[in-house]
Formats: sequence, C-alpha cells, structure tokens
Amino acid sequence: MSDKKSKKDMMIKNLSERQNEAKTVRKIVLITILSILAAIIIVGLALFFYINSALKPADPDNDKFTSVEIPIGSSPSSISHILKDHGIVKNARVFKYYVKFNNEGNFQAGNYQLSPSMTLDELVKTLKSGKLVKKANVKILVPEGKQLKEIAKIIADETGQDNKKIFETLNDPAFIKKMQAKFPDLLTQDINGKNIKHPLEGYLFPATYEYYEDNPSLETIVSDMLRKTSNVMAKYLEQMAAKKFTIHKLLTVASLVEEEATQQTDRGKIAQVFYNRIQEGMPLQTDPTVLYALGEHKKRVLYSHLEVDDPYNTYKNKGFPPGPIANAGETSIQAVLNPVKTTALYFLATPEGEVIFTNTLEEHNKAKAEHITSKKDKENKD
Repeated sequence: MSDKKSKKDMMIKNLSERQNEAKTVRKIVLITILSILAAIIIVGLALFFYINSALKPADPDNDKFTSVEIPIGSSPSSISHILKDHGIVKNARVFKYYVKFNNEGNFQAGNYQLSPSMTLDELVKTLKSGKLVKKANVKILVPEGKQLKEIAKIIADETGQDNKKIFETLNDPAFIKKMQAKFPDLLTQDINGKNIKHPLEGYLFPATYEYYEDNPSLETIVSDMLRKTSNVMAKYLEQMAAKKFTIHKLLTVASLVEEEATQQTDRGKIAQVFYNRIQEGMPLQTDPTVLYALGEHKKRVLYSHLEVDDPYNTYKNKGFPPGPIANAGETSIQAVLNPVKTTALYFLATPEGEVIFTNTLEEHNKAKAEHITSKKDKENKD
C-alpha cells in the first residue's frame, strides 16, 4: 500500500514540476514576445521621428539661398546627394524615397538658388519647373567661340568693372597660379608654354552664369567658368585617354572647329579634315588662326595676312597651334573626339552657311570660284 502511495506522490510531484516548467516557458515566451513588440515599437517610433524630422526643412530659420547646379541627366538618387551635400535636405535617402513614393520626376537641369528653409514639396516643384527661386542680380552669358578679351568685356559690361583691369587680371601670373592651385587637373603646365598668348584662353566655358549677390568678384566668376569646364571635361576623360588627348589639346582642336563651324556645319567632318591634313603632312591653313595671330578681327583674310610670323599661324606652321584660340561648346568638343569619316582635305563655308568638302585643291578652288568669287563679282556688278 505504501508503494502505491509513493508512486502516486511521485506522479503528482512530476506533474507539478511539468506544470511549473510550462508556466516558466510561457512566461519566457510572453516576456520574449513583449520584448520584441517593445523593440518593434521603439524602433518604429524612432524611425517615425527620424523620417518625420528628415521630411522637414533642413534649417527652417535659414533663408539664405545657395547656388546648386543640377547636371543634365541627373537621377533622383544623384540629385538627393547633391541637395544633401549643399545642406538643402537633411537626408539624401529620405528625399529619394519621398520622390519615389510620390511618383515625382522629370526634374530639370540647371543652376538653382535653393534654401535650407524650403520644404521637400517646394524643392520638388522648383526642380520640376526649372525656374529659379529668385531673379539673379548679375547674369553673364558667354557664347561659344569667344576669345578671352571678348569674355573680359562681357564680364565688364555685366558687372560694371573696368574691362582693361579684368583682362590684365586674367593674364596676371599670380592670378593664373591661384587658379591653377584651385583646378590642378584642368590648368596644367600646358597653359604656361612659351608660345601661349593668354594662358586662360579657351578654358572659360561658354554658358550662362547667374549671381544673386550684387557684386560677385572676378575670382568667383572665373572659378565658376573653370569649374564648368572641369565638369564637362570629366565626362570625356576615358575618350581622351583612348585617343591620347590632353585637355589642352582637346580644347585647342575644339576651338578651331568652333571658329570654323556654322550652324549648318558638320563639325565632325571639319575635325576629320584637320586630322587628314596633319596625316598628309599638310599645314591646317585655317583662317581663324591667322586672325588670332594678328590679334584683331578682320572681315577678310588677305594674302598679306597669311605671312604673319607667329606660332599660331597655321599657314606658316604645321600641326595645331600652341593653344586654344577661343572657347568651344560641347558640340565641338564631341566632334573632335568623334570625327565623322571623310577623305576630304579641304572645306569651304559658303555665304549661305553651307560647307562644301572636297578632296583636291582643284576641286576646292572650283567650289571657291563658284560660291565665293562669283558671288562677289555679282555683288560688285549690282
């Protein structure tokens, strides 16, 4: 009887222990679940406050505008990082997902004046419209094919500064050295060659530069122009390396194409004609280099002008000139790197803007007699 009682007590004890273990397990599971839920809630709240904060203006009290350039072809991701780098948004990733969540896009490239106090919605609307937040006080438009002295005058006219002083500064060794320190990869020692007339010639990129302060300094303006050139050059570094082109050579050849081109001209063919002539051991014989050597604009290049003794005169010197003779647009830069195949050794721009490409001097002179000489004879008769 005692054995049966002992077994029964043992069973009751085991059952009690299992029940206690089950309670302990349930407590552990419950505590674990509650801990996970608490962690989720804490992380969720932290994430909520983090995102909520990131969705607000970067600095609601800062109304100062900052110049922000959005390059052509920028993705929402790259725009997000540009805005973050300029302190316009708090978090690049949050702005990117804000754009995607709201199905926004079609942002316009350009130079914007943006403020840290702007909301994300205001930023999106501004970038989509392509409109600047406020009107620029100084607007400097530099067209393609302009020489340094012409750019100096454009800057002087728009800023009220002295033209002569600007041109002197642009050629001042101390100023050039300062710019070289700022842009060492762009302004190499090539610009200091002994035959270079103006070190910064061809390096001030044709574009529109806008300033919201009343009196932007010449250093600021020139730095922006050089930065623009540097950014454009960066897109073609691989092609330059493949063709063994330095930036200086690229800008030099592009300046010749720019000066010879018209709106209807195939710039790629003009570039190839230059290459063909060099390969044949012929001088380039391009009139704009003669005018640059003379240092003055003329309506017509006379035979006497072709005799000017100057390193830039491509009638008397074979190969490319020592440096650029003007600034060049991106179309001309692309043409130099991607010439259009042709066997032509000559080209002639007619008064109507057409360019005639020929293979021999005889064909060239025939085209010249037909389109240039005959037209002048007709005008004289009229």
